[in-house]
Amino acid sequence: MSTVRMGLISRKPDWSIEHFQQHWLNHHGPLVKNAPGLSQYRQNHVVDRVQRGIDFAREPWEFDGFSQLWLSDPGKPFGDGELPKQIRADEKHFLGTLNIVTVEQTTVVDVPSDEVRCRVKKRMSLIRRRPELSEQDFLNEWKVHADWVCTMPGVLGYRQNAVVQREVHKGVPASYDDMPIDGIVEFWFEDADSLQEAFTSEAGLKTMAHAKTFLSGITAFLVKEHRII
Repeated sequence: MSTVRMGLISRKPDWSIEHFQQHWLNHHGPLVKNAPGLSQYRQNHVVDRVQRGIDFAREPWEFDGFSQLWLSDPGKPFGDGELPKQIRADEKHFLGTLNIVTVEQTTVVDVPSDEVRCRVKKRMSLIRRRPELSEQDFLNEWKVHADWVCTMPGVLGYRQNAVVQREVHKGVPASYDDMPIDGIVEFWFEDADSLQEAFTSEAGLKTMAHAKTFLSGITAFLVKEHRII
């Protein structure tokens, strides 16, 4: 299990998606990669918001991308000195909103190599537990759900990211009510058709029936993944 810091980000309204993606990838990415203790850094650029294979209405989460940072010290992600100031200044320049979660990451189905990941489809989903469930009840049932997912055809990789800390404003701890997201799912499929076929298969239908027993919300995004480090 790994601890990962994730940014849930949206561009400023007057920025086009193309301009936002280029700035994030070519300017902000090289700035962040200088952070001490950063072993891996990935950007996930949202390219599609279709709820393929999911019998859940979209919740009001609208993001343009998700960052993932593997850090030796998540409590002080960018060290000291000028770098944190430079990063924050650039965030204010091109981001409309920045929500941050710290997650405990569990790989259920081994993730493809970078060579494969550059050509396949990745889906990230924000999930919310049913209101009658405690956080621990949710986590217990999510582990059970992993076994169901493993029966689905065409799954090239599957990770569960359980949210353990939240920041609506960077550096300021937030409550669950401020950001009611319990987990973030990462799925890899060969293409959009195989994704759809996985969820409409007999195993996929049983898996989603189980999802309804412990989840009240799933909001899905197809993303293009970029490895910065």
